[in-house]
Amino acid sequence: MKRINEYRKLFASEKETTLKELKSTYRNLVKEWHPDKFQENDEKAAEAEVMGRTIIDGYHFLVSIAPETIEKGKAEYEAAMASGIDDFKHKSLLLEITFLDGNTYEYFGVNKNLFSKFLNADKPFRFAKRNILNSFIYRKSKKGNLE
Repeated sequence: MKRINEYRKLFASEKETTLKELKSTYRNLVKEWHPDKFQENDEKAAEAEVMGRTIIDGYHFLVSIAPETIEKGKAEYEAAMASGIDDFKHKSLLLEITFLDGNTYEYFGVNKNLFSKFLNADKPFRFAKRNILNSFIYRKSKKGNLE
């Protein structure tokens, strides 16, 4: 969640920002922080280099969790969910689930308490479907190799 909030703050975007608005803001930020705008010995040159990478990473990240992107990948996501869970990892508030079809999705904001309930559930897949898979902001992080 921290990553999401940082990027939303950088892009001055709200939860329901459209891809068009995001792209416009991205272009303006890139123009403002492009490294070529600064002299080599300018102290802002190093900062511009870092900001440039942060802006690019933030743009790709926000696009991946945008409602339009989620809607576009809905059929693939539902197919992945139907295949079942192969593996999972939890770190801080990030839960990464790899499905049996090979696709991996990240879920943001999954706390330790909920993850413990998921681990201890009699039927973890059913618990995940009811409490995690459609309840948290998610994005596809890795594409499956099985087709």
